[in-house]
Amino acid sequence: MPKPIIAIVGRPNVGKSMLFNKLIGKRISIVEDTPGVTRDRIYGESDWNGRPFTLVDTGGIEPRTDNQILEFMRDQAQIAIDTAAVIVFLTDIRTGLTASDQEVANMLLRSGKPIVLAVNKLDSTGDPPADFYEFYNLGLGDPIAVSAVHGHGTGDLLDACVQYFPPEEKEEAEDDAIHVAVIGKPNAGKSSLVNKILGEERVIVSDVAGTTRDAIDSRFENDKGSFVFIDTAGLRKKSRVEENIERYSALRAAMAIDRADVCLIMIDAMEGVTEQDTKVAGMAHEAGKASIIVVNKWDLVEKDGKTMDRMREDVRNGLSFMTYAPILFISAKTGQRVDRLFELIDYVSNQASTRITTGMLNDVLSDAQARVQPPTDKGRRLKIYYMTQVGIKPPHYVIFCNDARLFHFSYQRYLENCIRNTFGLEGTPIRISIRQKGDKEP
Repeated sequence: MPKPIIAIVGRPNVGKSMLFNKLIGKRISIVEDTPGVTRDRIYGESDWNGRPFTLVDTGGIEPRTDNQILEFMRDQAQIAIDTAAVIVFLTDIRTGLTASDQEVANMLLRSGKPIVLAVNKLDSTGDPPADFYEFYNLGLGDPIAVSAVHGHGTGDLLDACVQYFPPEEKEEAEDDAIHVAVIGKPNAGKSSLVNKILGEERVIVSDVAGTTRDAIDSRFENDKGSFVFIDTAGLRKKSRVEENIERYSALRAAMAIDRADVCLIMIDAMEGVTEQDTKVAGMAHEAGKASIIVVNKWDLVEKDGKTMDRMREDVRNGLSFMTYAPILFISAKTGQRVDRLFELIDYVSNQASTRITTGMLNDVLSDAQARVQPPTDKGRRLKIYYMTQVGIKPPHYVIFCNDARLFHFSYQRYLENCIRNTFGLEGTPIRISIRQKGDKEP
């Protein structure tokens, strides 16, 4: 189930980016006391009372302006509004209620989305000043006093937002379809691949607009199983972005990845791995998704006996953080090796769902420590007590030791390789958490 989206909107310079950073817990948005600093939407993941959500920061809305940048920002904010489950309308107690606030409120009311009104910059605790009550004139219900700087009122704000989230749904047992996100930079052949699959080999196909703008979910069944392909718009470099809608592609891709079981990372064989490809692949890796690297347009490449080996090595070097992902060379145009995708998708999906007993894991752990002793630091040696699995998709293991500070990253990587060598786990990232004596087991 996709995470609900909270969009923070308001006119320029009311503190949207500051509030965004406070709610996310990181300094992601640039905060500066100048209108128009946040020109693109910026998104981040967080949760409140066990409900995960995606938070979107938008540029300031100026309802009436001839300024091209501000007009563009207004369009961008509208896109965020269209995809949001709930909108936080942020205002500023210092400037008071303005005509622009009223126009933004009218714009939001027309969207039909739930709106939570927040009044920012109430930095001192206690009863709000008299000016606070004029925001009732917006007709959006009770305003919530917040301080983006100090975090006052943010809990009340999130409580108000969560009540508008759709109810949590359990996975439907009868729908065992594997959701596949097709991601990559523009013109890598994502839509061509989906069209090739749906156009020539389909058994059952239904096109339903997905929860993300410009992402279409296409259901497909064959003798290999049931699949839902999520085709997304390509990710462009910022310098090449011209149309408004293109600047929203990063969020759309992130939302598609969030809904997916498996990601197909499309690489253009004529261009090889580019910087943009590493960013796209990194999003799938960080999200913990099973992945397949699909090198498309292989029919256009001039080949000799070692062309595929060279390309495979180039891909491994370019995406060195994804050595676990299998590589498949295809042509979406001719259909070359496209049929092999289904078996591979099913395989990596199963690998990401693999559960390993604690006994088997600790056998591997004992053998690994016998071959390579845990590291020492200033006379203290790392002692590893045991390892257990706590999650799947991706497989997540917790290792308990005497002192987490002694657990060097290189030894963690060594243990990951030992797990992979023993159990395979091809196509899926692995998460390893370190706990020290006294920590509670998850």
